[in-house]
Amino acid sequence: MSKIIAIANQKGGVGKTTTAVNLAAALGVLEKRVLLVDADPQANATSGLGINLEDKPEGTYEILEGIRKAEDVIIPTDSPNVEIIPSRIDLVGVEIEMVDNPNREYLLKKALKKVKQQYDYIIIDTAPSLGLITLNALTAADSVIIPIQCEYFALEGLGKLLNTIKSVQQLHNPDLDIEGMLLTMYDSRLKLSNQVVEEVRKHFKDMVFDTIIQRNVRLSEAPSFGQSILAYDADSRGAINYLNLADELIRKNEFMQNENQE
Repeated sequence: MSKIIAIANQKGGVGKTTTAVNLAAALGVLEKRVLLVDADPQANATSGLGINLEDKPEGTYEILEGIRKAEDVIIPTDSPNVEIIPSRIDLVGVEIEMVDNPNREYLLKKALKKVKQQYDYIIIDTAPSLGLITLNALTAADSVIIPIQCEYFALEGLGKLLNTIKSVQQLHNPDLDIEGMLLTMYDSRLKLSNQVVEEVRKHFKDMVFDTIIQRNVRLSEAPSFGQSILAYDADSRGAINYLNLADELIRKNEFMQNENQE
C-alpha cells in the first residue's frame, strides 16, 4: 500500500512544514519508505532537511513545468528512509505559468504516478494559500492532514479550507479523504490551549488525531540546523509527539487496509 498525504491549511504559522518534515522523519524511523514533496515556494521543508538552497536544486518547479520527471529530481536526505523532491523560490512563478494548461490541476498527480509505488508514504508540504499549487497537491493526494494551532484564531478560515476540499472532491479527486485534524503548538499551562482542544474535539470528534503536538523549543530550533527533530534531539517532547503521530497514522491505515480486505 502506498499513500499520498497533503499537509494543508491556508493559514500561515500553524505548523504545516514542521509537521511535514517531522512526520516524514518519524515514519522513516519506523521503517517506512517516505518521499517528502516540497510544494511551497518558501522551500522551508527543503532547507529543514539540510538541502542547500544555494545549490538551486531541481525539484517541484521542474516536474510541474514538465521539464523533468519526478524520478530524476528525487534526492536523498540524512533522515533514514526519507527522500525529497525539493523546492526553491522559482516555484512562485509556476502558478502563472500553469494557468493556460488545460490539465493544470493534475500536473503533480501525473508526475507522482510513476514513483508512487516505490514509497509507503508520500508527504506533500503545501504553501499557506489555496492557489494552484495547493490545488495540485490536493488533487494528487489520497488524504489531507489539517494542522490547527491551539490559539485564538484556530478555527478562523477552517470553513474555507473545508469548502476547498469539498470542491476538490467534487471536481478533481472524489477519493480525497480527510486523514485527520492535528492540534499543534499546544501549551497545557494555557487555559486557551485547553479550550481550543475541547472546541475542536467537540466539533470534529473522530476526525481529530489523538496525538497533540506540544509547544517545544527544540522543535523550533531544529530547522535552523537543517535537521528533523528526531535527528536534532530524539529525547525531546517534540520528537516523541511526532513518533506518536506516525505510529497513530500507521496503525489507522493498517486497520483500514485490513477492513477493506475482509
